[in-house]
Parts: sequence; C-alpha cells; structure tokens
Amino acid sequence: MRDLAAAAIVDAIAGAAERWSNADFPARVRATRAVMERTGYSEPVVDYALDRLFESLTGAALRAAIAGELGALEALDGFVPRDGRPAVTFRGVNEVTIVSSDTTIGVAIPPLAYALCAKSHVVVKDRSDGLVAAFVETLAEERRAFAAAVSVETWDGHDASGVRERLGASDVVVAFGGSAALSAIRAALRPDARFVPFGHRTSAGYIAREALAGEEAARTIARGAARDALLYDGEGCLSLHALFVEDGGAVGFARFMTLLDEALAAAEIEFPSGRRELAAATVAARDASRFRESLGFGAVAGGGGHVLLVDPPLDAVAALVPRALAAYRADGPSTAAGFLRRHALPLEGFALAAGGRADVLELAVGSGASQIGPIGMLQSPSLAGEHGGEGRILPFVRAITRSQ
Repeated sequence: MRDLAAAAIVDAIAGAAERWSNADFPARVRATRAVMERTGYSEPVVDYALDRLFESLTGAALRAAIAGELGALEALDGFVPRDGRPAVTFRGVNEVTIVSSDTTIGVAIPPLAYALCAKSHVVVKDRSDGLVAAFVETLAEERRAFAAAVSVETWDGHDASGVRERLGASDVVVAFGGSAALSAIRAALRPDARFVPFGHRTSAGYIAREALAGEEAARTIARGAARDALLYDGEGCLSLHALFVEDGGAVGFARFMTLLDEALAAAEIEFPSGRRELAAATVAARDASRFRESLGFGAVAGGGGHVLLVDPPLDAVAALVPRALAAYRADGPSTAAGFLRRHALPLEGFALAAGGRADVLELAVGSGASQIGPIGMLQSPSLAGEHGGEGRILPFVRAITRSQ
C-alpha cells in the first residue's frame, strides 16, 4: 500500500462502492439477507442503509475530506508546501484496528476507507453478517493490494482469545459500542496508542414557529421527523428521540401532533420494523406515559409500530427507546436548552427546522451535538464531514515536517 498513490487508492475505493450502490450486485444481495438476519431490520431499511452508505462513498467525498484535513491529497504521497509553515507530508500508522457496531449497518466501512487512504494495515473486528468482509473482497477485485492490506475477523468480545493481543499491538483503535465495552477496549491498548471511541448517543430536534407557516410545510417537516425517528427502529445514534415544537406557528402544536402521528404511521409502511412487537422498553415507556396521561400530564398516540409521546413532563426521564418519539411543546429555545441540561443527553445529531433564526442555530451548537442539519436528513450524514466530532483521516496519520 505504501507504494500506491493516494489518488489510486481513492479511485479503487470509489469504484468498489459504486458497484455496491447497485441493489442487484450479487455480493450486496447476499449481504442484505445476512444483515437482515443479524439485525432484525426489514429489507427496505437495510436497502436504505446500504444505499446511503455506498452512494456517499465517492471519490469526490474522500478527496474533499482528506484535502480539508491535510491540505492536499498529495500530502499522503510526499511533501507539499504550505504558506507560512514548513512543508509537510502525512504518513499513516502501521496498524489500525476497527471494532464495529452491533446495531449501525456498515459503520466500520467509512473509517476503513480512510485508514486505507492513509496506507495503513487495517484489521476490522466485524459482526456476524460479513458485510465488511464482502466489501473488502470487492476492493481486492479493484486493487489486488487491498487483499493484503485488510484483515476482517468476527468480533467475539474484548476477552476472546487473541483479541487483547491484537488491541495491544494496534497504533490506532476505532471502536463503536457501549461504555463497558469501550472501557475494556481502552484498558487493553498501549499507552501511546490512539483510541477513537464512539459510544451510544442519541439525537434531538427543534421546530421554530416560523417553519410551521402552513399545512404543507408542516406536513413536510412531519414526514422528515418521522423518517429520522423510525429508521433503524430508532436504535442509531442519529435516531430522533426528542423533538421540540415551538408555540406560535400558523400550524399549532395540537395540529402538528396529528400530522406527526400520521407521518409516523406512513413511515411504518415505508420502513417497516423487522420485529412483530414493540420492544419491552418501548412498551414500558408507553404504559408510563398512559399513566401520566390519566393524571392529566401529556398524552400518548401511535399505532402498532410506533409510540408518540405528546408533551410529556419536561422533568420525566427521556424515552430513549426503539420506535418512540417524544414531542415537547416549547416556548422558545430555552425550553429545549433546559431539558438537555437537566437530562445530560449525549447527542450525536441535532435536526432543525429553524426558520432562519440565529437563536435556534445557537441552541443546536450549544447542545453538544456533533452534527447539525435539517429535519429529515439526520440519517444521511455526509461522508466528507466529521463523525462524532472526530476527523476522518487525521486519527490514522502523523505529520512529518521539513524545514528549508
């Protein structure tokens, strides 16, 4: 890999991704069934995830991210000049290990792509569906050098035989998982190793009164919020769980709740759950909300495949459970800011229908979220943007400067 030009690596990755963007590509067809079996997600959901993943893995996106972080793609091949600073080149670390997520589909593939652009050897500890291994086979068809540059193994837990040794030999470890798993992985690393952890997080949203200027605008926002909430059964870090709806819009809170419930029901049809029944945690949240409703606090809506909690008490525990969305009436951004402080929600994304207001954008920036975007686009993050607040290629390289 060290002998390959970075541009050639980028082109090969983009070429493999283009083949996987075709839903009829045989390797993807096989992988789709395996991912469905492992996750329990329905075929439309898995197809959506794979489309978003591989359609975004383009040469243009890879080049933009690398140039944005390193100054130039060519800095991976040799020294490049910089204004007012010494010339620089970036050399990838020798050994990278990526521990994949048990929920998010294909989450290990973007860091794999960037680590390969850094010309590092990569070991991916993948889940049982074999998605990463199948994609690596396609990479090797594009460039034979990838066959020796990547090893894919099934993740059997941090205590499995050989895993601690592998982690201890890595220069960089990227890991997705819960707090306990991430703590155990961190403990196995060398003191000088880089650790890039991505823990379990959630997402919130805010709708400004100006955005609810009419029925059609409100319907569009409701459809976007429903998609953000129900995709991947609401189990991803970019799944919408708390939505604040500002009073004073042309479409009022009560009417918007009706539109939102209708949109959630439609999203159930477009992206059906692979499970026949709601998760136990979701049922418990629904039943607790029904009890509060009987006492005059909030309301509950929803059908067989989703739960909509309508204006629950702000001091109640946030319902971060599958296929549930809590919608809160807000006087202004301070309502949402107070809620987020009180519950210390670890946010990955913040979805907005801001109506052009600076105070709403300020709320999102101050929320701690790593990604901000329009409602309806939470589940389609840009591959050229940072993930979890971390650089894309920076974790895998070190800078070498040359003074004149």
